[in-house]
Amino acid sequence: MRNISFIFKQFSKSVLLVAGLALCGLTANAQADPAKGEAIFKAKCTACHKIDVRMTGPALGPQLEAETDDAYLTKWIQNNQALIAAKNPKALKIYNEYNQAGMTVFAELTDADVANVIAYVRADWKKLKEDKAKPAAGGAVAAEQGPSDLVIFGLLGVIVIAFIVILVLNKVIATLERLLLNKSGLLVDEEEEAEEKVKGDKLALVKKALKNKKLVFFIVLCGTIAMGSWSWVTMWNTNVHQGYQPVQPIKYSHKLHAGAMKIECQYCHTGAFKSKNASIPSLNVCMNCHKAVKTESPEIHKIYDALGYDPQTQKYDSTKAQPIQWVRIHNLPDLAYFNHSQHTVVGKIECQKCHGQIQEMQEVYQYSPLTMKWCIQCHKRTEISGKGNGYYDKILAAHDKIKKGEKVTPAMLGGLECAKCHY
Repeated sequence: MRNISFIFKQFSKSVLLVAGLALCGLTANAQADPAKGEAIFKAKCTACHKIDVRMTGPALGPQLEAETDDAYLTKWIQNNQALIAAKNPKALKIYNEYNQAGMTVFAELTDADVANVIAYVRADWKKLKEDKAKPAAGGAVAAEQGPSDLVIFGLLGVIVIAFIVILVLNKVIATLERLLLNKSGLLVDEEEEAEEKVKGDKLALVKKALKNKKLVFFIVLCGTIAMGSWSWVTMWNTNVHQGYQPVQPIKYSHKLHAGAMKIECQYCHTGAFKSKNASIPSLNVCMNCHKAVKTESPEIHKIYDALGYDPQTQKYDSTKAQPIQWVRIHNLPDLAYFNHSQHTVVGKIECQKCHGQIQEMQEVYQYSPLTMKWCIQCHKRTEISGKGNGYYDKILAAHDKIKKGEKVTPAMLGGLECAKCHY
């Protein structure tokens, strides 16, 4: 009994020790302040890092999700060069992965500061993942799709099973008929007569099959279902070019410019925030950078040739200029009116909502189906915020005047905008 009591006491001490350490760990984590960490992160980290996108350094959200050793992370942030010099395997791995580009040393950050930054990154990464999961679970705007492959294969499966059942039933019926005829002594005569017909008429089997009403009905039914399904899928996808990705005359990478270099969309597509069309960027916009950047690239020389620009003399010859034949990707029918500025400025909708994660595309493709159903679903589900929105402030002011019986003119409701008449 004493031995059992001794073992129980030792076990209890171990459990209490583990519980105490876990409680200390939880307390330490609880003390971290994500709000303070956000301020430090924006001041010191955003030049090279983002939470969810790789920049000069790795995307920190997935990185800190995989790395749970906060003590190591603290040492790395405060003095990564010391870890590399000590040949720490983790440090060397990431150092070599990023072409041995040294990370800034933040010796001025205390352990508490680093803990706050780590807490902020993990909290923000968790929130980003939850936001990405919401459309799938909560029913955000779903991509327009025709009948699924499962439905089509299901119909084909039903047809095959029905065909097999009919064949089996016909076989059973034929066997029963043979048994009856055999008992009556008529089977031999009928078989001989059938053999003579087959020898005399090569189409006898086809004629015999056509006389089988069940078989004929089944063939007609299968043909009707097959043609109907094909017609439905064809009509459903008429003028729907989702996934369309043409080859452009110049290999322009949005992943490099909008992703890695963080160039805002409106820097090139200036019309998206002030007019109906987003507009194709002028080549002069490209020259703002590429007059000096990557001048040796063959793709950049295509821009030079189109502008008639000589990089040696840095002069333009308009007689040699010719337009770039860009291939249009997103194309709405003429009967549909869409205004970019109305959605981006008034509706405050991000470009990625319609165009997908453009900053991750090496070559741009049509991300959304751009069908009427897809637009209507978005209009039904997108919430409008009227706070601080000049357009809705104007509408509310007009409504207040109407309630008071004051004069309201079309000009007050945007009736002087060019697109109201000149479309």
